[in-house]
Amino acid sequence: MTHWIDRQSDAFPSLDRALRNPNGLLALGGDLSAERLIAAYRHGCFPWYSEGQPLMWWSPDPRTVLFPEELHTPRSLQKTLRRAHFRISYDRAFTEVISACAQPRSNDSGTWITPAMQAAYCELHRLGHAHSVEVWHAGQLVGGLYGIAMGRLFFGESMFARMADASKAGFVTLVKDLQQAGFVLIDCQMPTEHLTRFGARDIPRKTFASYLQQYLDQPGSMAWQRT
Repeated sequence: MTHWIDRQSDAFPSLDRALRNPNGLLALGGDLSAERLIAAYRHGCFPWYSEGQPLMWWSPDPRTVLFPEELHTPRSLQKTLRRAHFRISYDRAFTEVISACAQPRSNDSGTWITPAMQAAYCELHRLGHAHSVEVWHAGQLVGGLYGIAMGRLFFGESMFARMADASKAGFVTLVKDLQQAGFVLIDCQMPTEHLTRFGARDIPRKTFASYLQQYLDQPGSMAWQRT
């Protein structure tokens, strides 16, 4: 039976209570306040739901992650990066990035990044927890991604591209900078063919939880000042 969270409680159930089918559904209800979102990431779960559905919290097993030192950059993308085809910045256009990520994909008419989700993550950005990567070409925003940084961990949320290789260039640049700043793991949540090409792989949820316990309170040195 799925656990329900009321608005007066910020407690999440133990991760081992998450359902196997659908994989990782941990709880329903609650809200998208900054305090609850921070508690969710620290606990090992994240919100994911569609407009009209109750708020759902997930912690899949296994968990898809990328260890920065295992990043694989395809040769074609290496050439693109060497040509300096794009300019990449951090935290210069968070609202625009999350809005672009929320736009429906060509093969899907819906989005899980609802207006309420956008507002919640913009608040996390204001508080210094959520960060954006912007990819520019000829002065135009052509790609990007956003996520949450806590301790020496980065929790990726979504990305978008309006030009070939734009989001890939932003992602690879971010991973390399996070590695330099002492980050040890990037949470990708669930597997995709796109992320697997870059070296993402599955680890047991218990292993993921151990990384949370060990590194959430160890500050990284990421400056978030790339321009």
